[in-house]
Amino acid sequence: MTTYETLLTLDPEQAETRQDDIVARARDLVEKNGGSWHSHDAWGRRRLAYPIAHKEEGVYHLVVFDAEADTLDEISRVLKIEDAVLRHMATRHIAGSRTSAPRDDAAAPVAAPTEAAAPEAPAPEETAPEEPAPEATISEDGEPEYAGAEEEQPAEEEE
Repeated sequence: MTTYETLLTLDPEQAETRQDDIVARARDLVEKNGGSWHSHDAWGRRRLAYPIAHKEEGVYHLVVFDAEADTLDEISRVLKIEDAVLRHMATRHIAGSRTSAPRDDAAAPVAAPTEAAAPEAPAPEETAPEEPAPEATISEDGEPEYAGAEEEQPAEEEE
């Protein structure tokens, strides 16, 4: 058996019970075929990077389960048929990895660490002085000059 994680993007216009039915059907397929269900993480409604089926948002669900390859093929077949599934993608789950919902940009900013938790800065004599980065020179015609420019081939003489 292989451990898979599948990310489902569902139609946000569908009722929440309909979305739960899709996840429940996938779970039934896994369990009926001898697999085991590990977790279901509802990430919620998120804006899509590009419209899918004229939808600007999708509802994300991440499911993790053990199954045979044939079971995964059957789940993919069922999800392709389902109208409420905008996209789905199954990948092998890496043991020990933890996938959580991406941080929402509208969420409150994380508090700055307290002074007690901040790492100690090295003493000034221990740090090497920073050297300024070399400045690029720009020729009059707006083109950057490169090392070895003085070794350019002479232009061909016109006759």
